Amino acid sequence: MRTYEKKYQTSVKYLYGLQKYGIKFGLSKTENLLKAFGNPHKGQRYIHIAGTNGKGSVAAFIASILKETGLKVGLYSSPHLVRFTERFKINGEEIERDKAAGLIDELRGAFSPQEPPTFFEATTAMALIYFAREKVDLTVMEVGMGGRLDATNVIVPMVSGITNISMEHQEFLGNRLLDIAREKGGIIKEGIDVVTAVTQAPVINALETIATERSALLWRVGKDIRYRTTKTGFQYSGPGLKIKGLSLGLTGTYQARNAALAIGIIERLREKEIEVSDAEICKGVQDTVWPGRMQIVGTNPTILLDGAHNPGALRVLARSIRAGFRYRRLIIVIGVMADKAIDQMMRAIVPLADHVICTRPLYWRAADPDVLMAKAAFFGKPMEKVPLLTDALIRAKKRADPRDLIVVCGSLFTVGEALTYFIPELERPDW
Repeated sequence: MRTYEKKYQTSVKYLYGLQKYGIKFGLSKTENLLKAFGNPHKGQRYIHIAGTNGKGSVAAFIASILKETGLKVGLYSSPHLVRFTERFKINGEEIERDKAAGLIDELRGAFSPQEPPTFFEATTAMALIYFAREKVDLTVMEVGMGGRLDATNVIVPMVSGITNISMEHQEFLGNRLLDIAREKGGIIKEGIDVVTAVTQAPVINALETIATERSALLWRVGKDIRYRTTKTGFQYSGPGLKIKGLSLGLTGTYQARNAALAIGIIERLREKEIEVSDAEICKGVQDTVWPGRMQIVGTNPTILLDGAHNPGALRVLARSIRAGFRYRRLIIVIGVMADKAIDQMMRAIVPLADHVICTRPLYWRAADPDVLMAKAAFFGKPMEKVPLLTDALIRAKKRADPRDLIVVCGSLFTVGEALTYFIPELERPDW
């Protein structure tokens, strides 16, 4: 192994070691880290994206559109599918490994040995330092969890976006939907526009209250922004922009709403003198790439990977399968994280299946396949347990005939590991 490669592996391994400190909400550690580096995030231009599902897709649409304008665009997202460096991109290019290792080592020197940061606090500070040093023109930042006390909330964005809100991470965000809404609404800043795709009336009311208190204009998909998909393509209608015949680079029926939210945010940027033409919007949404989301990696049988990792995402995946695929039998390969609402997740996807294979990725948070089997047994579907994900994929392919559909889902970690099986040139995930 080359010296720089060994240094990268050692540095990333150290950073993963911070996961033992778990998830801790608050901005002080991230702010202290950034202060040690001269507060590089201040004075920079950002777009901030929160929500339960679709944050990554919306961020990818926005970054792709802005790249078309000739701007140098940063994108910070999490988690990664295969490589740690996927979290930090500039115009679609991941951070170089030697730069990542160097930044991690610099950050280590600023850590307090008595109170080290969490993994996410450290990676967020790393992203903000990296993008500032690379002199990006604008950075799209995806929230990790929640919003109000998420490490990314140290930034002051030009525009904020909130995708949708459903029950998730109750142990951190609260046991009621409105509690979760208020946490996610915490990214709304004083006087800064926010665009949202939420649909539930109580959640909309909660966001409207926060926006009013902070003198921020709230723009809603479904009210101020409308869209539809026809035979001639995707159509968008916003306060100051109407476009027809768009082709979306991301598949899945749910991506239309994500695209509408992304373009709505671009509209707000155009009001702030970020020049984006209609043609650049069209090209940007068409060329958007976001692996592991409704990604087809095989034919005869069709093999679909989707990182749906909570009940809401799996319900949307089920609708997309019904609307967009024709098949003889559906074989589900599912691996889920142990801290998820497994009962509800199984209820969302298992009834659609003809056969279910319960497995787990090689990640420490993954649920035991026996637990998945027990939760899915109620639905009376033919099931089997295959503990290793790679063996589960082989088993699914042996069970399928060319007319069948194999869907791998349940977690981005499951999908990331599956990608390395179906695309052999990819190295093993470096979680």
